[in-house]
Amino acid sequence: MDAKTERIIYLDHAATSWPKPPEVIEAVRDAMVHDGANPGRGSHRMAVSAGRIVFEARKALAELFRIANPNDIALTFNTTIALNMAIKGLLQPGDHVVATAVEHNAVRRPLEYLKRTIGVKVTYVETDERGGLDPGRVREALLPNTKLVIVNHSSNLLGSILPVAEIGAMTRKRGIRLLVDAAQSAGILPIDVEAMGIDLLAFPGHKGLLGPQGTGGLYIHPEVNLEPILHGGTGSQSEAAEQPDMRPDRYESGTVNTPGLAGLAAGVRYILHETVENIYNKEWSLAQRLMEGLSAIGNVRVLGPEPGEPRTGIVSFIIGSADPSETAFILDRHYGIAVRAGFHCTPLAHGTAGTAATGAVRASVGHSTTEADVDALIAAAKEISRYY
Repeated sequence: MDAKTERIIYLDHAATSWPKPPEVIEAVRDAMVHDGANPGRGSHRMAVSAGRIVFEARKALAELFRIANPNDIALTFNTTIALNMAIKGLLQPGDHVVATAVEHNAVRRPLEYLKRTIGVKVTYVETDERGGLDPGRVREALLPNTKLVIVNHSSNLLGSILPVAEIGAMTRKRGIRLLVDAAQSAGILPIDVEAMGIDLLAFPGHKGLLGPQGTGGLYIHPEVNLEPILHGGTGSQSEAAEQPDMRPDRYESGTVNTPGLAGLAAGVRYILHETVENIYNKEWSLAQRLMEGLSAIGNVRVLGPEPGEPRTGIVSFIIGSADPSETAFILDRHYGIAVRAGFHCTPLAHGTAGTAATGAVRASVGHSTTEADVDALIAAAKEISRYY
């Protein structure tokens, strides 16, 4: 059977959501057919219409994240760019940063780069082996020169949910900026930037927000003055030699992904209609079903929070002595199940979970996952476990 026509049980939503809702696909197509001009680079009707698409995406994101001014959202091509903008645009020589031991390499590598190049000091706060974080550990790590605290809202390995609001209250009280990596929580967990004390929020468009790849953004609190890390044409103040000060132009150089943003706006509207609460409840229930089924297999170890505890739809596991990459290969080729194996760009989290030497298999449910999909993975894991 042709790979494009064979049914795939897709359990890799933590990498990117699939399939996209039909309205997302239609929005992308419509933008490419009817609004193909460059937004902000002309006054003709097509350019104005393309600019309206970009504005509608910003407006929908602001509604979802409870952001007062949509222009405080800088649109990017992914979360990694957004995190680099926040980290490199804020930190200066001698600054101290507190981050967690479940951060993605999109946080860790920029921090390590700044450690090496300008002497930024970094403290990584440990979580427990299941990815839980005691806010008191963050408090204990704060120093007089701490400028930034970075928190991964949900671990992309363990599915644990970190206490952002509690940490936000702590950082606001002390005048320290809080950067939240919402790669695994945007569109899945409720996010209110003011209520949660978030100064900087980095998010992808293609995961929980159900938009196309090549979309994302960074919310920047109006009182946070980031230095832009990318300079160039903005379509505004073209006569000036320096980057404009006004938002969002200050942080958006070059042509944006208009068709992608049309799809992102459609994805966010889909979420607003379905509600984040309903989406989370569905994914939590499916994750519980998967955890319980895998845990019932004698030689399967399931990572992350205990059954019944809050978590996103990520369930990572190891089958006996099987190499996780081999397990993922068998699931794909023999069962038509798509998962991800390896170290998931988060070696610190693997160290916390005790899987630094082996990695793990990660299954992740999403908006389109069914109970039958979950049961198929459980049955396949049970069969595979007989050989390991």
